Amino acid sequence: MKRGKKFIEAQQQVDRERQYPLDEALQLVKKVAFAKFDETVELAMNLNVKKSTTVRDTVVLPHQFTGEKKVLVFAKGDKAQEARDAGAAYVGDDDLIQKIRDGWMDFDVAVATPDMMKDVGRLGPILGRRGLMPNPKTQTVTMDVAGALAELRKGRVEFRSDKTGVVHLAVGKVSMDAAKIAENINLVLSEVEKKRPSDTKGDFIQTVAVSSTMGPGVRVGL
Repeated sequence: MKRGKKFIEAQQQVDRERQYPLDEALQLVKKVAFAKFDETVELAMNLNVKKSTTVRDTVVLPHQFTGEKKVLVFAKGDKAQEARDAGAAYVGDDDLIQKIRDGWMDFDVAVATPDMMKDVGRLGPILGRRGLMPNPKTQTVTMDVAGALAELRKGRVEFRSDKTGVVHLAVGKVSMDAAKIAENINLVLSEVEKKRPSDTKGDFIQTVAVSSTMGPGVRVGL
């Protein structure tokens, strides 16, 4: 893959063989960020898991860095009113399902009450490939609609390992104080470690790296 001049210059400032302390790694990520926009700081972890194992959960980050998410709630009756009262951007049932089937996707997160999942499940091919399908494991299938909306507003995010055992998620912005980004990262690492499978031998979190959207990865020592 051909890299641009600015990326190469940034990469030359990173010792690719070294594992940096987290605070130093974040300062370096901020230093070498070269884009004209406020780049996102991203965390990548390589986990020691079997190919058939998916590590997945949610965590409420202590320091938010994104704008308020547009939350869609699939619900009926009292639960639909609860969603409206809690500030959901969109609330409905069959009408929203049809709207999405017609191609509308103007939302960031979808929440559903359990009774709606039989119908919402028909949207699997559409929502699934975008990572938007409500799921009990991520607390997006719930009767506590107001509680789910409150946590999403606080900054709840999902982490999920891919087929190669890598967890990748955004943890801050380059413009943020490095200490706040570090707090977000340390909480994620702690929550991921709690998901360690009982049959895992050796280190569960094998490698950790941080980077900005456009910048090179910086390895972090555990």
